Amino acid sequence: MASLQNSVACPAMLIAAPASGQGKTTITAALAYHFRSQGLTVRVFKTGPDFIDPQILAFASGHPVYQLDLWMMGESHCRELLYRAAATADLILIEGVMGLFDGDSSSADLAQALGVPVAAVIDAQGMAQTFAAVAHGLATYRPELAFAGVIANKVGSAGHAKLLQEALPADMAMLAAVARDEAIGLPSRHLGLLQADEIGDLSARLARASELLNGFGPCRLPQAVQFEPVRCEPPPALLAGLRIAVARDAAFSFIYQANLDCLLAMGAELAFFSPLADAALPEADSVYLPGGYPELHLVALAGNQAMKQALRQHHNRGKAIYAECGGFLYLLESLADKQGQAAEMVGLLPGRAQMQSRLANLGMHSLTLPQGEIRGHSFHFSTLETELQPQQYSQPLRRFGHGEGFFRGGALQASYLHLYFPFNPSVAAGFFRQSGR
Repeated sequence: MASLQNSVACPAMLIAAPASGQGKTTITAALAYHFRSQGLTVRVFKTGPDFIDPQILAFASGHPVYQLDLWMMGESHCRELLYRAAATADLILIEGVMGLFDGDSSSADLAQALGVPVAAVIDAQGMAQTFAAVAHGLATYRPELAFAGVIANKVGSAGHAKLLQEALPADMAMLAAVARDEAIGLPSRHLGLLQADEIGDLSARLARASELLNGFGPCRLPQAVQFEPVRCEPPPALLAGLRIAVARDAAFSFIYQANLDCLLAMGAELAFFSPLADAALPEADSVYLPGGYPELHLVALAGNQAMKQALRQHHNRGKAIYAECGGFLYLLESLADKQGQAAEMVGLLPGRAQMQSRLANLGMHSLTLPQGEIRGHSFHFSTLETELQPQQYSQPLRRFGHGEGFFRGGALQASYLHLYFPFNPSVAAGFFRQSGR
């Protein structure tokens, strides 16, 4: 392992696109799978607050995937994560979000701040020389942004690939050209792609996509990037001796790996359990109910009376519970799916929620509690009816966004927010202590 006191060189690139739907996740996963199959250690990151794409990218790379976001995490923390990954990796890939320049903290902003060159995935269906015009625009729109080259996606034939490459400027690399093939597409639902463990043939899809990377010529590695050391103080041991039961199953899987790392770094012991399948909680001081898809598992969650009773008993003993988004919905009296079919949930918080066909809230948020500020994001399709008054409202980053209520009842704290613990470990620790302080 390279010394964590000196700079480290590692090939790296950020996979971007002119828009959503161009195939960024498929191509990033294919690249990770391809180079991993060649014996390389590939570390993958995801731009922005995303839980689903990282599951697929982790499957492809064989390593946990961490998020990178300048606003939610801070530039120094992003640099630290990349530097530590580069110390043991042969290749770093960062999947972008939306279009290259879209958003308040865009993929371009991240790439430029971290000094990582951009590779643009462009859906080439129905295009010839215009492909080069799009690539040229992406490469030159912000001259100070390093540009590694382009990846042509959904190419029709060898002749089409040649036409695309001939149209590119002489100094622009065609890193790969991938043939159109429905067999490599990734299925999706309302919050995005299906989770990795729901795609039974994911390995076969990635293997096929990996083959297609070399279909019209060899896939090229990006050039090495020099990553400088970052000195970050470890979080205080505020959770030393505490055992936290963390829900993790098909209904509750939206959790940052960095959050788990942060809890461990503060001295906590983690024990995982399934609200879907388990009849009892692990022996624990606190419970962490992350987000996920409870609405897809209403019958199983409602039917597991033993687990619901175990959570009530845990709460009645004055032990801490922290819940976000899907975990928050699980603690309400009832939750209804889009068809209006309602099921009884745990009932620790008064109120009911109803899934909608349209987004109810989306965006970055800052939450200020007595212990300080912590940041995260909101992304949900449900609406809430409750008489419970929030302890605090979050502040949305977007000008016309609306805040989320942060609720507290005894040692129970919950909201729609997905918070990023490393931004302020001291605030995060307060979620898991019985006093909540």
